[in-house]
Amino acid sequence: EGELLQMEKSLKLDITEDVYYDIIRQKTASMLAASCAAGAASVTKDKDHIQAMKDFGIAAGMAYQIKDDLFDYGYSNVGKPTGNDIKEKKLTLPLIYALDQSDKAQAKNILSLLKKKSEKRSTRKEIMQFVKDYKGIEYAAEKMLSYRKEAHDILSHLPANESRKALSELIDFITTRKS
Repeated sequence: EGELLQMEKSLKLDITEDVYYDIIRQKTASMLAASCAAGAASVTKDKDHIQAMKDFGIAAGMAYQIKDDLFDYGYSNVGKPTGNDIKEKKLTLPLIYALDQSDKAQAKNILSLLKKKSEKRSTRKEIMQFVKDYKGIEYAAEKMLSYRKEAHDILSHLPANESRKALSELIDFITTRKS
């Protein structure tokens, strides 16, 4: 469902921040949430614990996807090409935020470039610079960190043990990984 929504919105280039969150919640986050809940359900019948693990999976999945979207803007030197989301006309959080911060004429120009010339390297560089200029990378990084905090907060209500420690390390890894 999330993939279909993303494809539909990519054709129209009209993704809002809320729609972006719906897309990544329905794609990446729901997969992690299901895995976390299933793992919890395999060892306990405590519905609150299972729900907490599902909620943790959602927060971790959201943080993971935002981090992945940041890589496309050269947020971290990952040793792979940047600008692929732009080339594929995917509106991700850094670009959505930058478009929201710019004036209507500038946003219209960037969307036109994205629609008509996104395969050109020079266009991708221009859009990436636009995102940097309008602080889209910083904004997305802040949102990623807020999902990390949410995940840690969820874990803090669970029993202190090796599993909780491992999940805490996992969410830290997700948000600090270099590739």
